[in-house]
Amino acid sequence: MSEGRIESRAERLLPEELAVGSADPEAQAEAILAESDTRTARAQHGPDEHAERRTSDEAAE
Repeated sequence: MSEGRIESRAERLLPEELAVGSADPEAQAEAILAESDTRTARAQHGPDEHAERRTSDEAAE
């Protein structure tokens, strides 16, 4: 992950991310980006075959 990408994300933390507070916004941004990259990689590999599939009506029950 590039330093520029981390710095850019640290400068644009969302209000809810700022509310958590951090002594190191760049470390916070790096963690956010790492999680995002992981989710993106999983999505590109297709749906999780072990994930539970329910409709919104079933979930509301």
